Amino acid sequence: MMQLALEGDVVSSEDPKLEIIVLAAGQGSRMRSHKPKVLHRLAGKPLLEHVLDTARALSPAAIHVVVGHGAEAVQAAVSATDLSFHQQTEQLGTGHAVSCALPSCHPDARVLVLFGDVPLMSGETLARLIERAADGPALLAAQLSEPAGYGRVLRDAAGNFAAVVEHADASAEQRTIKEVNTGVLVAPAELLGTLLAEVNNNNAQGEYYLPDALTQAVQRNIPVQLVVTGDAVEITGVNDRAQLQSLERAFQTRLADGLMADGVGVVDRLRIDIRGELQCGRDVEIDVNAVFEGQVVLGDGVKVGPNCLLKDAVVGPDTDIQAFCHIEGAAIGAGCRIGPYARLRPGTDLGAAARVGNFVETKNSVLGPGSKANHLAYIGDAEIGADSNVGAGTITCNYDGVDKHPTRIGDGVFVGSNSTLVAPVTLSDHSFVAAGSVVTEDVPEDQLALGRARQRNVSGWTPPGRKED
Repeated sequence: MMQLALEGDVVSSEDPKLEIIVLAAGQGSRMRSHKPKVLHRLAGKPLLEHVLDTARALSPAAIHVVVGHGAEAVQAAVSATDLSFHQQTEQLGTGHAVSCALPSCHPDARVLVLFGDVPLMSGETLARLIERAADGPALLAAQLSEPAGYGRVLRDAAGNFAAVVEHADASAEQRTIKEVNTGVLVAPAELLGTLLAEVNNNNAQGEYYLPDALTQAVQRNIPVQLVVTGDAVEITGVNDRAQLQSLERAFQTRLADGLMADGVGVVDRLRIDIRGELQCGRDVEIDVNAVFEGQVVLGDGVKVGPNCLLKDAVVGPDTDIQAFCHIEGAAIGAGCRIGPYARLRPGTDLGAAARVGNFVETKNSVLGPGSKANHLAYIGDAEIGADSNVGAGTITCNYDGVDKHPTRIGDGVFVGSNSTLVAPVTLSDHSFVAAGSVVTEDVPEDQLALGRARQRNVSGWTPPGRKED
């Protein structure tokens, strides 16, 4: 079975010489939000969480997170035993931010600097960068067709790194350079601290720029290695809502391409959203606007219709999920048919070939093999055996205002339309419930329950507002 996950593309044993600093202190004012920028979500989880997942995949000895704006919210959102947090009380630039965490790094460590708003950095690219930094500092650069806004990488006549000039400080000629600084670098901790101490803020923004530390290295005749990526998506940061949306769609199309490469039929790669982990068997078909959250498993031959949401669900082979279904926390057997417009809530367990039809809601209930509820029903806290039928308009009254109570329906039971089953109640094997009944007592095997009020026809009745002749 093919598995599609969001991160974790590099797995290695712990690197005792590697520590990672993640910068997550920015306010993100262009997001126009009270929420810290790094907590805005991409593919279902915070931007910062993506960065931390990639960092963990590199197996560092320590991960340091620099927080500032909304520090308490950021720490609460991502707090874990493998993270240490460091406060940047003033926003004085990336060099200053790194300096807030650097004293906590081991002097002999190599330090990798990442950014909490750059969520899709490739683990393979970072591994190459770390490898190039075995003996000194290394910078990740990128070749972009549209480099506006990025700092440009300057090289000397021999093609070696010379400096980084920020866009605001670059000359017209320098702005024609298409090789840009990503800000991601690796350097020995002790050396990086020495170099940062020599960085000043004599620039258009009045900030201490992290890449200026590498300029200081060149001035000391310390070579700076360059690793260049041509992947614009992996180095893209999020500064506003439009960039977040653009990055979301770029990422989702990559996931869709991965699905199709493994044989999954995706009707439209631009209209699918995976916000967790999706596992697919062979010959799975996914129609437009399907959303997958949490952990979802689709067996061989599963069909997911348009406009469906599946969250934390396991779907057996050859099951047909028709349009506009909402499925969460459910286990669905082989050959089932769901929907359209069905809602399966947590605790739903469907046996093979079960059917849950339009406008049917289930919760914490079991439907045995071959059982069906095809129309307009609510089934809550119920256990239904094999080959039973729940008619249209039927509800299980499972809640008395204080406690939930179970409804037990055996094998081969027929429940007529518009019936009300008042729990706790048991319908034994092969029993029948007449349409329109209110059932408050157990129904023995092979018996018919008839719980209707007696009908009385009144002759000579005159409807309101009609005069008698």
